[in-house]
Amino acid sequence: MMLQVNGLSASYISGNQNLSVISDVSLSLGSGEMVGIVGPSGCGKTTLLLTLAGLLDSYHGSISFSPPPGSERLPLFLMFQYNTLFPWLSVLGNVIFGLHHFSQDPAYRRRKALEMIHAVGLSQFADAKPSELSGGMNQRASLARALVLSPSLLMMDEPFGALDSFSKAELHTLLLDSWTRDNFGCLFVTHDLDEAVTLADRVLIMSARPGSIREEFIITLPRPRVKDGIRSSGYEEVRNRLAQKVSEISGLSVIESKAHTFLGGTGA
Repeated sequence: MMLQVNGLSASYISGNQNLSVISDVSLSLGSGEMVGIVGPSGCGKTTLLLTLAGLLDSYHGSISFSPPPGSERLPLFLMFQYNTLFPWLSVLGNVIFGLHHFSQDPAYRRRKALEMIHAVGLSQFADAKPSELSGGMNQRASLARALVLSPSLLMMDEPFGALDSFSKAELHTLLLDSWTRDNFGCLFVTHDLDEAVTLADRVLIMSARPGSIREEFIITLPRPRVKDGIRSSGYEEVRNRLAQKVSEISGLSVIESKAHTFLGGTGA
C-alpha cells in the first residue's frame, strides 16, 4: 500500500481543554486508487488530511507513505477547500509555479500549464489574478495547479464544493481522465454523496467528533458511472445504500436536490 495509517488520533488545545478531533483512525490507500471520506461537519475530516500531509505534527499513531519507487513525480499534493492561490500571480503563474521544480524548459512549462488551464475552462482568464475570479473559477485554477503536477498522491478537501452542478460534472470528468491516464492515488473529502459514488472505489464513513472510521463502503460499479448527465445502471441503488449507511453511522439526515445528495441535519 502507498499509504498506511494505523491508530491515528489527534487533538487541539482549546482554552484549558484538550479537544479530541479524530480517534483511532486506520486506513490504507493503494497506488492508483480513488478513496472518498464522508461524515458530519466537524468530525475531523480536514484534520485527518492535514495530518496525513504532514502539516500537523501533534498526533498519536503511525503514518506510512511510500510513493512508487523510482518515480520523479511530486510525492503528494493537498488541495484545500479554501482558496490558496498566490494572490500576486496570475492563473498561469499559479499553475506554472510547481513545474519549475520538474523542468528547466520555460516553453515546456508554459505549454503544460496552458493545456491544463484550457482543460479546466479558464483559457480566457489565464492572465487574471485570483481576486478577479469567482470562487468557483479559483477552484478550477486550484485543480489545474494540482493536476498539472500529476502527484503520486492527490488529497482534496471538498474541492468542488463551490461549483455549480454543470461545472462539477465537467471537473469530475477531467479528474477521472487525469487519474486514469496518470495512475495517481486520490483521497478526497466530500459532503456530496453523488460525488462520492461518481468518483470513489471506496468510501470511508466517519462518525461524529472525535471522528473515527466506522465503515468502508466499497463501490464496484463500472466506469464511467455518469456520462452526458446520465447515471449508469445501479447508480441510484448504490447511492441510496450509501446514504442509508451514512445516516445510520452519523445520525445525519440526507438532503436531496435535483442533481445531488448532500449530508445535512445535525452536525452539518
